[in-house]
Amino acid sequence: MYVPLWPGNVYPLGAYWDGKGTNFALFSENATGVELCLFDRNDQETRIHLTEVNTFVWHGYLPGIGPGQRYGYRVHGPYDPARGFRFNPNKLLIDPYAKAIDGDVKNGPEIFGYDWNHPDRDLSFSDLDSAPLVPKSVVVDQSFDWEGDKLLRTPWHETIIYEVHVKGFTKLHPDIPEELRGTYAGMAHPATIEHLQKLGVSAVELLPIHHFLSYPGHLADKGLKNYWGYDSLNFFSPHAAYSASGTLGEQVTEFKEMVKALHRAGIEVILDVVYNHTGEGNHNGPTLSFRGIDNSHYYRLVPGDERYYMDFTGCGNSFYMRHPQVLKLITDSLRYWVTEMHVDGFRFDLASALARELYEVNSLAAFFDIIHQDPILADVKLIAEPWDVGDGGYQVGNFPVLWSEWNGKYRDTVRDFWRGEDETLGEFAYRLTGSPDLYFQQNGRRPNASINFITAHDGFTLNDLVSYNQKYNEANGENSQDGEDHNRSWNCGVEGETDDLEVLQLRERQRRNFLTTLMLSQGIPMLLGGDELGRSQKGNNNGYCQDNEVSWFNWELATGNEELVNFCRELIHFRRQHPVFRRRKWFQGQAIRGVSDIGWYDPDGTEHTEEEWQEGYTKIIAVFLNGDRIPSPGPQGQKIRDDSFLLLFNAYWETIEFTLPHAMPDKHWQMVIDTKEPRFIREERIFSADQAVPLTGRSIVVLQQLI
Repeated sequence: MYVPLWPGNVYPLGAYWDGKGTNFALFSENATGVELCLFDRNDQETRIHLTEVNTFVWHGYLPGIGPGQRYGYRVHGPYDPARGFRFNPNKLLIDPYAKAIDGDVKNGPEIFGYDWNHPDRDLSFSDLDSAPLVPKSVVVDQSFDWEGDKLLRTPWHETIIYEVHVKGFTKLHPDIPEELRGTYAGMAHPATIEHLQKLGVSAVELLPIHHFLSYPGHLADKGLKNYWGYDSLNFFSPHAAYSASGTLGEQVTEFKEMVKALHRAGIEVILDVVYNHTGEGNHNGPTLSFRGIDNSHYYRLVPGDERYYMDFTGCGNSFYMRHPQVLKLITDSLRYWVTEMHVDGFRFDLASALARELYEVNSLAAFFDIIHQDPILADVKLIAEPWDVGDGGYQVGNFPVLWSEWNGKYRDTVRDFWRGEDETLGEFAYRLTGSPDLYFQQNGRRPNASINFITAHDGFTLNDLVSYNQKYNEANGENSQDGEDHNRSWNCGVEGETDDLEVLQLRERQRRNFLTTLMLSQGIPMLLGGDELGRSQKGNNNGYCQDNEVSWFNWELATGNEELVNFCRELIHFRRQHPVFRRRKWFQGQAIRGVSDIGWYDPDGTEHTEEEWQEGYTKIIAVFLNGDRIPSPGPQGQKIRDDSFLLLFNAYWETIEFTLPHAMPDKHWQMVIDTKEPRFIREERIFSADQAVPLTGRSIVVLQQLI
């Protein structure tokens, strides 16, 4: 078909429909030619040579071309992998700025830039056309009636995060229509929102929803699928497979409807984003987008041997964070999700890789500078996964001031404490008080810098954490060589499923111990979706490829584990009711020592001594939180006052008699929580000064001071 071509504009990149036609613009510094490829409903292709190029942007305007039009690019240039050039016009390429993508990548030799059967492998050149196997970019209409919706901007100290997978959360939900299960529309369904509201969380953190490679070859050969989605192919398009309404732009509207519905319910949307690498993999991977557009500018190549990729992610490649266009691409993507899709924040996967301008992680990297000065991005929630797989990649506590971090040390310390490992109580106390050793002493950040978590998508569920001593990942087809080996888990005496009542009761108590510790710690709690239901993956601690009942929520558990669900709800609402558990500022004086707003006590009622902090065998401690000494004012400058609490922790295996602190005579205390009980304490249990409180082995008691 004939399509007139006008010069068009350099900006914006991608496909922009103005109501009369569409402007196409693609960056490639080393290309010698670019073809825009249009596809009709029968997949017939029309190629249009873009003749205008300015500042390395190839562009053209096509009048009459509008929303729903599928397209791609073929980019000409040198094919010289040893020098980092992998141009091959036989490969159809996804637009890096596409706002929607139709279809999944189909596997076959055609999607590779080289000849599979050639002895030189990736140094060879493939003449096979990949268009039939590559998904198509789609022109979209960005208009949408937000009905006044805005970012919620929930204050950090009031935030409770629920990490969840769009498909897994809704796929088996009996109250959601079958055609909506596993989709953005399913996440927006009243049954979904009702569960989140009753639970009391303030934000959902969605596992990757950028359009990703669903069937990488190593999984497709085993009949498995990329379930988690950490193999992005594009940073602007909502993953099309999660759309119930269509894939020709309908997924964009459906995603917006989901955000609007969650916002109406007071729930923020945080995206888990993967900008550190893409699904194109290493030098043996397919040519789907960035590799064929300008390989040496989008990826970090090995200096002096540009055939190969530097890999700080364990996924075959790393994005080239020193190149201005890469930085522009990422920040354009982030701004798009905030301004056009109303997303409230981001969790950055393997964020240390984003700070590697040369080799070492640099907290002053250009990426951070750009984020900090951006008026849009500096005002949303920014969460780092503060590590990658490269040398020196573990950077917990070292990110700049605007950032919060997944606190891996919190996870490890709390797991070790409750399984009875020898560690200093000082370490546990730091984690309980927001990790001031990591964030205050390093760079003056607030407690909200610490995203506290016990479990996350990567690793055991809470149920499996107390049921297995080792992983069981055979279903992943890697001889159980994948996944973390050192899980800091404890099976409570029996490996896996059991009918032993004593073991089951201990596991239930341990789950309540973990949840109570999490919700009553300073910092920001993150709950793994499904832990409140007692969800199990049968010991699989790496469900990245399990797009099935292993990973999907079993909603029948909500009935079988009703006590756990109710306990979790009560616990979250208890935290929300009491500002003493979500302080905006650090405790005063020495970070974790006994001062007026906080005190630490031994079972005999005396104050914990300086020497005792370093004793690894001590597993029993009480902490006093003074509700009358909260330094931060309320939103209108008013003094904040709360009840005072005593939290009694016993990680020892036997019952301990805990004498109430001598330093607080004439005080009376009401028991609120005893984790040996399946729910909050309803009846009156009052204790007075110097009275002993029985503390069951491996349990927590929370006492509320009476006026």
